[in-house]
Amino acid sequence: MMFAASVITLFPEAFPGTLGVSLIGKALRDGAWTLDTVQLRDFGLGQHKNIDDTPAGGGAGMVIRADVAAAAIDSIPRNDRPLIYLSPRGKQLSQAMAQEWAAGPGVILLCGRFEGLDERVIEARGMQEVAVGEAVLAGGEAAAMVLMEACVRLLPGVLGNASSTIEESFSDGLLEHPQYTRPREWEGRAIPDVLLGGDHAKIEAWRRAERERLTAQRRPDLKGTRFGD
Repeated sequence: MMFAASVITLFPEAFPGTLGVSLIGKALRDGAWTLDTVQLRDFGLGQHKNIDDTPAGGGAGMVIRADVAAAAIDSIPRNDRPLIYLSPRGKQLSQAMAQEWAAGPGVILLCGRFEGLDERVIEARGMQEVAVGEAVLAGGEAAAMVLMEACVRLLPGVLGNASSTIEESFSDGLLEHPQYTRPREWEGRAIPDVLLGGDHAKIEAWRRAERERLTAQRRPDLKGTRFGD
């Protein structure tokens, strides 16, 4: 089963963007996953292909029409893929969500614009709302790339070294430990001696302690740590 990503957007030219470089891009070119875009404007109404209208009840900006969005969504084979609307009011993207989606057939993403999407199509099509941070973007394209990269990097063989995804931040509810490499000393700052001693048990214990320390300090809300529960 290949991971297949479909993106509904007003700006298909924005893709693959950063998804086309490095190991993620190589995996795309090698056929390890697929990406296709759907131009929302193609489903617009009238001579000018309108896709939005003024908010019911008044207010600033424009809202993407339910009928237009639904037509775009319904043009894509679902194939048991989750239908996701990138929205700042959505549930925050997490590593657990990325792991779940990466293990499935892929995702269908709708990139919002303007003041948002008519609530009725969100309800009628069972869309999941997902945010990539507590900030508002001009549109959902950048957020869609973040979500797809989080998933694709977890696909077998994409990163090459499977342990890379096991020992990183959020893999077990903790942030990642500090990393060091050559030179041994730089601007008066030395690599911790424990990392140079060759005792793997002590190294692992140090790394675990550092992960717990950083998580307690920076993200005590994370699950899986003795500090945040």
